[in-house]
Amino acid sequence: MENKYLNEAIIGNRSMLATFTEKGELQRLYFPCKDNRQYIDYYHTGVKINGSDVIYLHDDINNVYKQYYDTDTNILNTEITNTYFNLKMLQTDYILIKENIMVKKYTFLNDGKIDLDTKFYIHSGLLTDTNNMVSAKVIRNGMIQYAHDFVVSTFAKGYDISKHQINGSSNTIKRGEIYDKDYIGMSSDCSICYDIGTIKPTEKKEIYICISIGENTNISTIEDEIDRITRLDFEKEYINLKSYWRKYVKSHNGLNIKEPKNSYEEKIYEIYKRTILLFPLLTNQDTGAVIASPEIDEQRTQCGRYAYCWPRDAVFICRAMDILKMEKDTEKFYKVFCKKTQSKNGMWEQRFYTDGKLAPSWGYQVDETASVIYGVYEHYLKTKNEKFLKETLPMCEKGINFLKTYIKDWLGVDGIEEHDKDIVKQEILETTKKTKCHISYDLWEMCEDIHLYSLASIYSAFETILKIYKALGKNISDFENNRLKEEKVQKNEKEIQKLLVEIKKYINENLYDDNKKSYVRNPTDRKMDVSILGAVTPFKLFKPKEKKIQNTVERINLSLRTYTGGYQRFEQDHYRNGNPWPIANLWMTLYYLESGEKKKAKETFDFVVKTCGKHYFLGEQIDNNTLKPNWVIGLGWSHAMFIIVLEKLFS
Repeated sequence: MENKYLNEAIIGNRSMLATFTEKGELQRLYFPCKDNRQYIDYYHTGVKINGSDVIYLHDDINNVYKQYYDTDTNILNTEITNTYFNLKMLQTDYILIKENIMVKKYTFLNDGKIDLDTKFYIHSGLLTDTNNMVSAKVIRNGMIQYAHDFVVSTFAKGYDISKHQINGSSNTIKRGEIYDKDYIGMSSDCSICYDIGTIKPTEKKEIYICISIGENTNISTIEDEIDRITRLDFEKEYINLKSYWRKYVKSHNGLNIKEPKNSYEEKIYEIYKRTILLFPLLTNQDTGAVIASPEIDEQRTQCGRYAYCWPRDAVFICRAMDILKMEKDTEKFYKVFCKKTQSKNGMWEQRFYTDGKLAPSWGYQVDETASVIYGVYEHYLKTKNEKFLKETLPMCEKGINFLKTYIKDWLGVDGIEEHDKDIVKQEILETTKKTKCHISYDLWEMCEDIHLYSLASIYSAFETILKIYKALGKNISDFENNRLKEEKVQKNEKEIQKLLVEIKKYINENLYDDNKKSYVRNPTDRKMDVSILGAVTPFKLFKPKEKKIQNTVERINLSLRTYTGGYQRFEQDHYRNGNPWPIANLWMTLYYLESGEKKKAKETFDFVVKTCGKHYFLGEQIDNNTLKPNWVIGLGWSHAMFIIVLEKLFS
């Protein structure tokens, strides 16, 4: 599979996810989860006009492109004008809501003065491997590409294919001279052609192409399903889909943002609405898990991949989802996904598939565990659902016990009052028998150490469990067969109170640099890092106007702010050439809003607004030269931070 780093556009439903280039090329197609499996190696479409070579819709020197979504929907339009033949082509891509079917409608308009004999080609190659090899079978109106456990069918409504080629198609497709006597073969790619006919000047013709994915059952069942789909009224389906997404945007306008009054407000509004439309495309409907982003680097040439669920990222996305009235998905994340993925010792690993299975990882991040506990209470603050708090309390307590062990190990404290030590002597002995906790990576997953951000997240988790106890009050000992007695809670509270003091003491003694007059991210490399602000927001370990914090922010501005106004993550950040990150700017915005510096907040926020993508997606990074997203377009964490900032701006 070739590297496809930029997803310019995204469509989908609750089970399917598809991504496209800015020229309308289908890059990826996921089903039944947003992270597994992806089927497309390539999916190329083209036209042959008056005996020409195939003119690829996604790649021809004479093509001019314009791409846009139907307003407030996940319906994508790509206008392709071939200036040589004066043929205008509109490709409209959408995925139905109640059916796992992708529809590709092509409208051809002859804008010239001569007749255009037009033939439409599809050359589809699926990902294949020796354990699940892909083959192909041609049917009357399309092709079936299949392996042992799946079938991907491409077919037209109202058109039969005029020719096809299964074996050796890659060698003949460019000339449009595909031919094959075989209707079935052992190739992972296949070409088919539809004869659109002659399009006269000013005449318009159209064709609907469907892609369906399902289980490889018996062949008659597959063909029956194709026949059923072709009987659907796609114009009606399109109208219903447009209505569905527009209602979805309206019903999730959690901040009640009104129609914009100027171009600046309009851009903010469009990013806001695109975020509402993006989140359901990233979310697993069964578990509530959220992928960081649609995948961009399957071969891991630049990164460790993105289409997984990081508990920490998902916590902040869920916080934004709560703001947008998506509370049911958030509750599912904590009650289904987090319970399913918690380790026996109480921790959460780095990342998972959205169905809850452990995903490829390379290290431990303690803030993943702390963030989940923080997020549980944030969700409760939005919903005031005490039942939810009770149901997640055992999970949170397990996480807290792990975090206590981590803090005792790495900070060299025990958290136990002197008069209680005999009572818990056996518990301490059991703890000391265990292997020391593995040192943690930072939230950027690049540096192992004791990090200020990680400690701040643990501090917040400890404070959170105290808030949960307080919120549940006397009821805390009245559920789960009196398992949790008030006396045990009180001892736990004492221990946590002591650990809170120890964490803050460690930070002030080891992570404040007197020479720099600022906090540093860890005691080893002592670099400036925008994540230090996590100690202020969201974790509230320090207040925004404390002198040491103000000094730190000044130092961040000196060392991380680039000439464009964008902020890097940390000093000497070389990942993808060390670009500014929207997350970093939004973090600065949150700090300035907390400190009451509205002018500075607007400056840092404006950089994010002006550098959004063409479809109002936010990326992970911004190219300082072009001021455009250049890596991981449609990053859930960036969009989440944007919504969290907007909530503060509108509160």
